[in-house]
Amino acid sequence: MSYQPQSPNQNDEDNHNRRLYNPYQDLGIPVQNLYKLPTSPEFLFQEESVAQRRSWGENLTYYTGIAYLGGAVYGAGLGLHKGVSEFESGDTTKLRVNRILNNSGARGRSVGNTAGVIGLLYAGIESGMVALRDTDDIINSVVAGLGTGAVYKAASGFRSAAVGGVVGGIAVGLAVSGKQVLKRYVPI
Repeated sequence: MSYQPQSPNQNDEDNHNRRLYNPYQDLGIPVQNLYKLPTSPEFLFQEESVAQRRSWGENLTYYTGIAYLGGAVYGAGLGLHKGVSEFESGDTTKLRVNRILNNSGARGRSVGNTAGVIGLLYAGIESGMVALRDTDDIINSVVAGLGTGAVYKAASGFRSAAVGGVVGGIAVGLAVSGKQVLKRYVPI
């Protein structure tokens, strides 16, 4: 078999006889109407529409993700600082960049995982309190902070667990109170 070049006119004739595939051609409705989604929230039960709260699964995902992301960014910043402080006078640029990346990655991963676990514990305890008390208020958040600090530090002993619980409760209490103050006095 030998290669026979096609004439330019023959190639144009082949393209002219073909038509492009359109998956919407037989539907008989405009494409824009296919993807019109409702703007109001949809609920399976009417009682769900009354509660203005995320479900426990959404809470778990939200708090764990936010805590991990925040911890990873903070840890990467710590690693950046450590990497820059370890520079030596004879280091090449490639070696300096390598130090920064190694320290940022190690610290970011470590701090991010720790913060993610704390977010996971907090979300689980808070969702349990909401289910137990059937109300959503500041008490649930503070108790979740107390429980999270205590459970996180439980392996270090009773005294560390008590201190961790107090620190967690105070931190969450201040955060929730600060949020309420901001909502009330700062027009956003």
